[in-house]
Amino acid sequence: MAKKPIPSVIQAEEVEKLLHITDLIPIIEKALGEFSKGQDGGVVQPVRSVVPVDKHDGLLIVMPAYSLGDDALATKLVCVYPNNKHIPSHQATILLFEPTDGSLKAIMDGLVITDMRTAAASAIATKYLASPSSKILAILGAGAQARSHYQALKTVFNFQEIRVWSRTLASAHKLAKEIGDTAKACQTAEEAVKDADVIVTVTNATSPVLCAKWVKLGAHINAVGACRPTWRELDDDLMLNAVVYVDSRDAAVKESGDVILSKAQIYGEIGDIILERKEAFREKTTVFKSLGMAIEDVVSAKLVYEKYCEAKTS
Repeated sequence: MAKKPIPSVIQAEEVEKLLHITDLIPIIEKALGEFSKGQDGGVVQPVRSVVPVDKHDGLLIVMPAYSLGDDALATKLVCVYPNNKHIPSHQATILLFEPTDGSLKAIMDGLVITDMRTAAASAIATKYLASPSSKILAILGAGAQARSHYQALKTVFNFQEIRVWSRTLASAHKLAKEIGDTAKACQTAEEAVKDADVIVTVTNATSPVLCAKWVKLGAHINAVGACRPTWRELDDDLMLNAVVYVDSRDAAVKESGDVILSKAQIYGEIGDIILERKEAFREKTTVFKSLGMAIEDVVSAKLVYEKYCEAKTS
C-alpha cells in the first residue's frame, strides 16, 4: 500500500502573510456567482450542520463544500462560544482535501480566512449596492470582523469618515485609533449610523442594535452577525422596508434570525446581482444579510495552499 502523504499544517500567522484582500475579492466574487447558478455552477454545498453545546453555551458548526470549476474540496470546523473572555469567541480550522482521491492536503487556521472572506463578500455587495458617492462608513462592532471589513471596504470606496461603535467604548476608541484620523468612536449606535452611506453590523448581538429610524434612505447595510435563527441585529422595520439580498437563500430562511423573525422577503442572492439576473437597487435602502458560505472557505483555502506551495519552492 502506498504511503499516505503527510498534510501541510498552515498556522494563522502564515495564512495572514499569504492571503491578501485584493487577491481574495475577485475569487470570492466568482464563487458567489457560481453558487447562484445552482447545478450549472458546479458548487456542491449543503446547509451547514450545527451542534449545540448548551452546557457551555457554545456551538460546533461543520461547513463542507466542493467546487467543480476550481476542483477544490474542503470543510471548515467552527466553534462559536460568545462568552469567551481570554480566547476568541470564534475558532476555526479548515481541512483541504485532494479531490481526486480524498487525501488530506492541508490543515490550516480558519479564523483569518473566515474574517477575510466574510469581509470580501461584504465588499462585493457594497460595490454593487451602495451609492457610488458613498463617503461615510459606520461600523457597529470593534472585533476582528470589524477590522477585516474596514480593510476590505476601503478597497472599493474612498470613505472620508469612518464611525465606530461598540458596546465597550474603549474597544471602539482602540479601533478608531488604528484606522487613523478619518475615524472616530461613537457613544451610541444611533450616533454612528446617522447619515452613514454604508453600515456594517459585526456584533455578537442577539437582539437588534440597528433601527430603521436611524438609517437614511438609500443607505446600504452589510449585516454580518446574528448567525442563528433566534438572533437579531436589525429591527423589523429595517428588514421589512429595505431590499434584502443574501449570500444563500436556502441558508437565510433556515439560519438568519433577521430574516426569519421579521418575515422579510428576500429579493435575491448577491450572486444574482453578479450574474445580472437581478437588479441592484442603489437608490433604495439595501441589506446584504451575510451568513458566510463554505464555498467561500473552499476557494480561499485553495488560494492559501497554492501560495504556500509556491513559497516553499521559491
